Amino acid sequence: MVANGPEELVLVGKVSKAHGIRGEIKVYPYSGQPEQFAADYHCILLSKDTDSVPVAYAVERARVQGKQVLLKPESCSDRTAAQMLVGQLVYVPEEDLPELGEDQFYLQELQGKEVVDISGNLLGRSSHIIDTGAQDLLVILRAGKEYLIPVVGDFIVAIEEERVVLDLPPGLMEING
Repeated sequence: MVANGPEELVLVGKVSKAHGIRGEIKVYPYSGQPEQFAADYHCILLSKDTDSVPVAYAVERARVQGKQVLLKPESCSDRTAAQMLVGQLVYVPEEDLPELGEDQFYLQELQGKEVVDISGNLLGRSSHIIDTGAQDLLVILRAGKEYLIPVVGDFIVAIEEERVVLDLPPGLMEING
């Protein structure tokens, strides 16, 4: 089934490989929390890349295996069908994301916004997040340069509609510019 409608989609992972012979896929969750797939996501959307139209799949079952999740998309009946999904990006509708606590946020809330320091000085515009495995990095673009800022709760003062306010240690922007 092809996704349509105005709903916002959120990139939550990537299909890493086919699993078994009954159409299961292994998904690497970008959140680092594979249990969210089992508990919260009853429908996923898969896309070859960020420019392709995602295709929706109901989730028949999902279970955690280590840091990944084994997922059985409806209509994916064998290993050959599962193999065709390897490498695809996994999205969910924004409304399916679990509620967060007061001091929590989703990484996509940082992207595409003006970034300022606590004095209101413009640092640039946030572009995207890099997952290094050890530490997520926010990429800030300014004057044709990329600055990599660790996504650390202590650095993030506020996430507003149009901007992100950061309190960075002195010299952090300068050392990676």
